[in-house]
Amino acid sequence: MALSSVCALSLGTPYVPVHRLIGAVLDGDGSLAGIVVTQLRLPRLVLALVAGACLGAAGLVLQEALRNHLAVPEMLGVSSGAALGVAAPLVLALSLPAAVQPLLAIGGAALGGGLTLLAAGLGRSPSAVLLTGAAVAAALQAALLVLMVMADQLDLQLIYRYLLGSLSARTWDDVEGLWPWLLVAVPALVLCAPVLSVMRLGDEDAEALGVRAHRARLAALGIAVVLIAPVTAVCGPVAWVGFLAPHLARWFAPGAGAVRWLPWSAAWGAAVVTVADVPARLALAPVETPAGAWTALLGVPAGVALMRSGGRRRQTPAGAALRRSRTAVPHPPDGARRSREAPGAGRHPAGAAPPSRDARTETPR
Repeated sequence: MALSSVCALSLGTPYVPVHRLIGAVLDGDGSLAGIVVTQLRLPRLVLALVAGACLGAAGLVLQEALRNHLAVPEMLGVSSGAALGVAAPLVLALSLPAAVQPLLAIGGAALGGGLTLLAAGLGRSPSAVLLTGAAVAAALQAALLVLMVMADQLDLQLIYRYLLGSLSARTWDDVEGLWPWLLVAVPALVLCAPVLSVMRLGDEDAEALGVRAHRARLAALGIAVVLIAPVTAVCGPVAWVGFLAPHLARWFAPGAGAVRWLPWSAAWGAAVVTVADVPARLALAPVETPAGAWTALLGVPAGVALMRSGGRRRQTPAGAALRRSRTAVPHPPDGARRSREAPGAGRHPAGAAPPSRDARTETPR
């Protein structure tokens, strides 16, 4: 992450040497390099770190709450709903202040997540929530396509770049708009992490330990909405960060729980977005490509590879031997098995002789 941050601040036009970065950031000189670093590249870097951390944490919350490693914001209608809430006023030519955009994104994300839970029976089955969320996300994306058909050429370009997730032309005002939502989401995450560890045991075991699984799942979805929607309002749905970051956290700490995975997932999400934004800005310079295209291009195959390697790590020879030793049941001798299966076998009244073979095998007429 440190290397990608230095590259994000140094590389580009104009090129700023590494030894001048600290002076440009701290002094804020009036030179061209100082203005570019402090007013353009630094807020973009901070936004990439904050957005990636929010998406990584939200992905882990959804995956642990639904007990499915494929549960990502893109498949639950949350990201599509937030994008629909921001894109609709733009196409309909509604003049709204910039401060209202996070509220529209939160309303759209809550709409997508709420439709998913309602259609799945208020989250009674994690698998039903995931399958229903994929259908709701497809419906919301169809609504976005209808809006794109209605838009003119200029709005269409803006919506298209926004839907791919872009950090271009972001300033300190965009970064400052995220802090109020973070003040709400971070304490909720701290309180939610121990509950997520209990929910991994299953709904019945969680109920036995005093956790109401349905309400906890609704609360987890609400926390994910608060994390995802403001980021989507500012830079669009940066795809598949919430899928890759939790798998990186699990791969590097396979024996940990949700309490330890949560900060690592946030850190990996910040690293993924920061690394992806460097080629997004420089690969086809002077034309910038959306960062969400790079996260999707690199995140999906990397996440699948981590899932497969994680499964193989859990199936090590030592783990297999331990499972065999736990599940192996010794076969008792034939006499003990017969006595256990038929408790009355071999017992005869006192003074009575055991029946003869003919008496035992004779069929009554």
